[in-house]
Amino acid sequence: MAQAHPAHQRRVLNTGSGPFNPLKLHPVFRTQGWQEVRLDIDARLSPDLIGTVSDMRTLVPDRSFDAIWSSHNVEHLHTHEVLPAFRELARVLKPDGFALITCPDLQAIAALIVEGKAESTIYTAPAGPITTLDMLYGHSASIASGNVYMAHNTGFTADRMARVGLDAGFAEVRTCKGGFFDLWALALMPEARAERLEPIFAGTDQSALTQ
Repeated sequence: MAQAHPAHQRRVLNTGSGPFNPLKLHPVFRTQGWQEVRLDIDARLSPDLIGTVSDMRTLVPDRSFDAIWSSHNVEHLHTHEVLPAFRELARVLKPDGFALITCPDLQAIAALIVEGKAESTIYTAPAGPITTLDMLYGHSASIASGNVYMAHNTGFTADRMARVGLDAGFAEVRTCKGGFFDLWALALMPEARAERLEPIFAGTDQSALTQ
């Protein structure tokens, strides 16, 4: 379980965290003011909490986190799990909390497919070359090697991300495009205010989400 933390620290739940790597946290959370708690479905990665983001009721109490960091996690859900998962994100956040979410941008990927680039290498990641189909369905080389958790089972456009977030109980969902064909979203709980988050997002590529 996660260690005790000073009262002044804010806590961020890293959903689908993967192996421990502080550099994979968004820069917003890489300060001494934040304590990371890692959640992952794969016990081999030694997360603080083992389970699925679509049902954290036995793992995470209501209103127990200040923020959620969800980096390339929600696309691994099955479509029927998406709304329950987003409801869980809202449930575990404090009334003034927020979720920062990034995932592949289906609209941008679809444009590549229309251009005839479905099997083209679009960029190179630490895991190796990434094709359009890898962005759509999950990194094929990792899946072939036995990591079935890398498969993508659903996808998001900006419109779908915003709609699901609002349906799940967030008061506001702001979206923007990012590098490597990513979609970004800032989902705000009812007492959260984007302008209050401007200082911690300042200087990051996602600062536009708070402006």
